[in-house]
Amino acid sequence: MTLKERELSSKYHLDFKIFLELMSNKVREILLVSSRYDAFIIEEDVTLASRIIHEYSGLNLSHPPRLTRTTSALQALTLLDEKQFDLVFTMPNIEDMDAFILSRKIKEKNPALPVYLLAHSLRDLQTSTEAIHYEGIDKVFIWSGNADLLLAIIKGTEDALNVDYDTTHAQVCVLIFVEDSPLYYSTLLPIFYKEVVKQIQAVLELGVNEEERLLIMRTRPKIISAQTFEEATALYEKYKPYLLGIISDTRIPKQGRLFGNAGIELLSRARQEFPHLPMLLFSSESENRARACQIPAEFLDKNSPELLKEIHDFFLTNLGFGEFVFRMPDGTEVGRANKLRMLGEKLAIIPDESLCHHIEKKDMATWIMMRSEIPLASTIRDLSCSSFSSTREMREYIISLIHMVRKWRQKGVVAKFNRKEFDIDLLDFAKIGEGSLGGKARGLAFMSSVLHEEISLFEKYQKSPIRIPQTIVLATDVFEEFVKNNNLKSFAADGYTDEEVAQAFLKAEMPSEVVKDLQIYLEQVAYPLSVRSSSLLEDAQFQPYEGLYETYMISNNHPDFSRRLESLINAVKLVYASTYYESPKAFAKSTASQAKDESMAVVIQQLVGDTHGDYYYPAISGVAQSHNYYPVSHMKHEDGIVRMAIGFGKTVVEGGKCLRFCPRYPEILPQFSTVDDMLANSQRFFYSLKIMNSYDTSRLDVDSNLEKRNIYDARTEFPIIASASTYDPEEHRIIDTGEGPGGKIITFSQILKYRSIPLPKMLSDILELSRRNMGCPVEIEFAVNLRKDNPGSCDFYLLQIRPMVTEENRFEVEISEQDRERAFCFSNLALGNGRRQDIADIIFVKQDDFRLEATYEIAAEVGRLNGALLAEKRSYLLIGPGRWGSFDRWLGIPVQWRHISGVGAIVEIRGSLIKADPSHGSHFFQNITSLGIFYVSVTEGTQDFLDWPWLESLPVVNETTHLRHVRLPKPLTIKIDGRKSQCIMFSHK
Repeated sequence: MTLKERELSSKYHLDFKIFLELMSNKVREILLVSSRYDAFIIEEDVTLASRIIHEYSGLNLSHPPRLTRTTSALQALTLLDEKQFDLVFTMPNIEDMDAFILSRKIKEKNPALPVYLLAHSLRDLQTSTEAIHYEGIDKVFIWSGNADLLLAIIKGTEDALNVDYDTTHAQVCVLIFVEDSPLYYSTLLPIFYKEVVKQIQAVLELGVNEEERLLIMRTRPKIISAQTFEEATALYEKYKPYLLGIISDTRIPKQGRLFGNAGIELLSRARQEFPHLPMLLFSSESENRARACQIPAEFLDKNSPELLKEIHDFFLTNLGFGEFVFRMPDGTEVGRANKLRMLGEKLAIIPDESLCHHIEKKDMATWIMMRSEIPLASTIRDLSCSSFSSTREMREYIISLIHMVRKWRQKGVVAKFNRKEFDIDLLDFAKIGEGSLGGKARGLAFMSSVLHEEISLFEKYQKSPIRIPQTIVLATDVFEEFVKNNNLKSFAADGYTDEEVAQAFLKAEMPSEVVKDLQIYLEQVAYPLSVRSSSLLEDAQFQPYEGLYETYMISNNHPDFSRRLESLINAVKLVYASTYYESPKAFAKSTASQAKDESMAVVIQQLVGDTHGDYYYPAISGVAQSHNYYPVSHMKHEDGIVRMAIGFGKTVVEGGKCLRFCPRYPEILPQFSTVDDMLANSQRFFYSLKIMNSYDTSRLDVDSNLEKRNIYDARTEFPIIASASTYDPEEHRIIDTGEGPGGKIITFSQILKYRSIPLPKMLSDILELSRRNMGCPVEIEFAVNLRKDNPGSCDFYLLQIRPMVTEENRFEVEISEQDRERAFCFSNLALGNGRRQDIADIIFVKQDDFRLEATYEIAAEVGRLNGALLAEKRSYLLIGPGRWGSFDRWLGIPVQWRHISGVGAIVEIRGSLIKADPSHGSHFFQNITSLGIFYVSVTEGTQDFLDWPWLESLPVVNETTHLRHVRLPKPLTIKIDGRKSQCIMFSHK
């Protein structure tokens, strides 16, 4: 990025915050003082209040001004004491006071309050005993029954109030209008504003979202009026850097009397400084046309029958209000553009002479300014052909600026997918359909907006940008249409296997318009894709459904396009099908929801990674939490915790071996205390996507394209080299390099110890930013690509964000010494906060009969006992070795939610049967804690304990091969102190 591009980028970082402050002074309250007849005429002719509201709603503006009427001057003065008004209209015929005297009294009360006289004709002024510029009247207008005049006056007043701030802070442009005749400026001013409004409405249609439309409305050009040569000259000097153009009458007052050449003198002076500034000379004398040509300036005859059309043409041709017409220096047309994208395309092919002509004329900058791209317009306006070594260099530079701005405009917003306008190079976040984004996509869209506005992160990590992967979302209404059209709603009921649901959804037809959109999208997408769920309830505040729905990774590289499209559509259908799978249905019942009420959006996302031989994977994937449930050393809960691994995040979210560290203290690694710990606890396998010959679209199992690979087999691939250390068996030591011979141990030492990339600091900053903006602790999923050709830099991708449930501060729970003495279970690693006294049933895995290879059978047995207790509406305590819900059968019992949907509390035993770290990084674990289910870890050989003899002595209700179901005569008590992560359980005699 060049210095100029970086400056422009910084301006665009700042612009929206600045633009929110533009047009801050509004006309909200208007007082109309007139005779009853005049008020009736105004209301009868135009229904003034309705017209004002209609005009404002047409521009999507809220808070139109409110009109208060009175027929009495004395009552008007009373109203001014009682209420604040922004503008006063008065008319000549007021019964109890002359309008000019009233105006003077108003100014005595409030000198800054604008007061305008609406006269029916010039005769009203000529017969008045007062002069036109009588003290108290700010301006006189001729009212002819056209409400456009009143709207123009309101807009003109707001322009005058805001012009100083808006020009200096945002470079909003200014059109100076010089006319002394009340009749003519009352006629012309509404025409000018109508042209401005038409331009705004045309550009509004191209706005990406409501924020951009708001920006467009607030950056419209200001029209500032002058009635004398001196006023016009002062305005010209003050707003010279922001001039859009000057429109002037020929004969205007100068030094207190009319001068026939004063307008020509004004324009000639401006022409000397601005050779290409648009100027228009008005005159009722046609012979002044020749004098206008000498300036040179455009000329319009006030008496022309085509006056409206000629004004319209001037705005279109000279002020950038229509298409931009590329011309040669002799005027020959060589191209047209009606939007910024087309401007960039035409710039690539127009002749050099045409490009230089428009750069020197500055009209391209004016046209861009009228599209509210003020920083871009200002940058192009400052360019000169002589500043570049060649026209080609200048052409490429301007095109790059336009491309950067178009891409920037897409960042941080959810753009509506448009087949005709779609450009993958500009894609940031787009939506197909009109429904909801769903929970997962909503969180991503929110963080995309937050990252877009966070200038400090952009500047801090310029070498390692933080991004959201290119994302397109099928909104929930697409799912609803798909289900309705194919009569699939019945599958929301119980009684169908997952396989039956999947087959029915695969046979169903996707809406044809959605297929067309996906086809256009896929034609421009060459990278592998992730197709993920984003249900309405998923990642909802304190009620996540994480991990219950399916995610599919597709290589998207089949040589036959139709097969690629088929693969993508099948993946979408199967994500839809997972809405009605057994586990989500069971989980929905636990949250007082129903599967039939669920609606699914689908996130189609760039799959983060790089190609390494026949495989594709990210260098690093992980999960980071802003709240650390189990801090050690001098860490605090709020310092957060990160779990990361080589390859795709399946390793982390399914509880596989990965590295755990605090981003604030990355050098503290308890699991790597000794060399033996490193050898035992380091990652040995990782997941990557097979991209060679992975063309089978008929097999879309969730993991059909993923391959579990050995770290050693990939030891020559760059992510392994950059993240590994080497084990020296002769000296039994670890060397902090991944190069050279020897076994590879994934320690990430180059990153965590030597800071090869600023990953710990980035994670700490992102977690704090996310927590602050979400208003609660958060969990994020991320992926990182390392750059082999650019050491010290990386590409960081935020894949997902969701709220965490931490209840330790909700209310205090005290665990007394007496509680400890009568407890049958105590733990220093407990999740939750509070007390439960409604559980009398306990299901536990029999220690003597436990075998690791039987964990699948144990999960099925838990499911059967769970079903029986659900039927009786009895909650229960579940106890067993290792991680509950583990995807690795050798690390715990691989139950799914449908197996334990009635559980009230869970105990995992870490000891001789299974030695596994606590499961607090898995999706299963997050769903458990979100429901307020207590989760307790008991570690053998520590202060923790579980009284097995007591458990085994309890009366048996049911027994299976591996499980025993016992029941207490009275419900037991479970207490968890969330502040200390301590839990006790005791029974009552």
